[in-house]
Amino acid sequence: MKRLYYTPPSEKCFNELKQKAIEIWQSYDNTYGDVDEKVGRIKDIRNIADNFMYMVAMFDFINQERLANLLSEETRQAVKERMIDGGNPPEYIKF
Repeated sequence: MKRLYYTPPSEKCFNELKQKAIEIWQSYDNTYGDVDEKVGRIKDIRNIADNFMYMVAMFDFINQERLANLLSEETRQAVKERMIDGGNPPEYIKF
């Protein structure tokens, strides 16, 4: 049985999440190359396995909430379902 957490979402949801994640990373200071590193990790990432959730997991709790606020309801739901499947307590899910 394949767990939802490791199941890729639709291309539409994946691309939306990737675009918004990059926007958030690019809003930070890149003095030490941190932005380049984070964006570099996801700019060419493909929609396979748990890459969708990998992008979410790159963010701390505050930035996950920021990301959630930028996403469509469909993409938020896709993240939420996978977080629940992954065992995240509901009180910590901001999607």
